Amino acid sequence: MSLSSHLIELKKKHQHLSTEVEQAQRAPGVDGLHLAELKKQKLKLKEEIERLSS
Repeated sequence: MSLSSHLIELKKKHQHLSTEVEQAQRAPGVDGLHLAELKKQKLKLKEEIERLSS
């Protein structure tokens, strides 16, 4: 897998997690731990994208 295709996949996953976080935040009675885990995964992806892009 080339670097550019890997970055594209990471960005897709990041966008998917963004959507999940937004939906979870709007849902009543959402589990705070689950939301925190989604945000943590999203942050790790963002950091990886930035690391590979520089």
